[in-house]
Amino acid sequence: MIFRPSVVILLGLAAVPVRANAPADRPDRPTVLLVVGAAGEEEYGRAFTQWADRWADAAKKGGADLVEVGRDAADPERDKERLQVALSKAAKEPARPLWLVMIGHGTHDGREAKFNLRGPDVTDAELAAWLAPCKRPLAVVDCSSASAPFLKKLSATGRVVITATRSGSENNFARFGDHLSASIADPGADLDKDGQTSLLEAFLAASHRVQEFYKQDGRLPTEHALLEDNGDGLGVAATWFQGIRATKAAKDGAPIDGPRANQWHLVLSTAEQAMPADLRAKRDALELKVEALRAKKATMAEEAYYAQLESLLLDLARLYEPQPPAKN
Repeated sequence: MIFRPSVVILLGLAAVPVRANAPADRPDRPTVLLVVGAAGEEEYGRAFTQWADRWADAAKKGGADLVEVGRDAADPERDKERLQVALSKAAKEPARPLWLVMIGHGTHDGREAKFNLRGPDVTDAELAAWLAPCKRPLAVVDCSSASAPFLKKLSATGRVVITATRSGSENNFARFGDHLSASIADPGADLDKDGQTSLLEAFLAASHRVQEFYKQDGRLPTEHALLEDNGDGLGVAATWFQGIRATKAAKDGAPIDGPRANQWHLVLSTAEQAMPADLRAKRDALELKVEALRAKKATMAEEAYYAQLESLLLDLARLYEPQPPAKN
């Protein structure tokens, strides 16, 4: 008989209790590097401040280390240097997740894209070079206009990259950052109802709210956000998804975008906090294997597919078995 696991089994795993009372100073504590660019006009400055405040509040709530660039009054012309130094320091920490959040304006001249800092701008190529030594789990969120070229430059295996636009020619003021900052810690954006909002879920909520804004205002959308987490440098739009699952296949057989971004949570649920960091890492790796296997289902013999799926699900279930008490 061929084993056919049901969705109930997968959902049931999340309800199994795990070891409680994870240490407050957990080994996978994230860092949020929050970069606020040049406002240009006072109206935009107020908006960027509000968006940045939301991210800072979420970082504090999630117990993250917060590093800010572009929010102090001293030597604004040195923001590019500050960003490079902050990334250099961040690259020396190999294990803990790093969130790079960029709020501001962007430009693209057909050759290179730039994020507009208060002093000299940073280009997509420069940022890619600065991030090259970084081996930490990395999520880059660029909320600026004309930000799409950053996605192709920064894409890499194991990374999540989000841009507010799908091309460098979408250079009007982007509202995506407003809605993403409002969604990243919003329980209302939690589509899979696991008590926490993932970066994927926040991306989907923000994208839908942006499109609703243009619809209600009777205007053609001038921004289309993209999410990339499979390393192919292409990215996908929110329209690819039903719930948290992509409904279209990635190009050239690449893994589907979305599963990795759905494992990024700035504010963890109580249940997630109770799971030790090493078990979370093993759980996440197994879940990605499940998603990769599902993507191959159409090319596999049915019996082989379900045999491999059963093995992975059993490995997942073992992670949730009660742990023996620590010895004194």
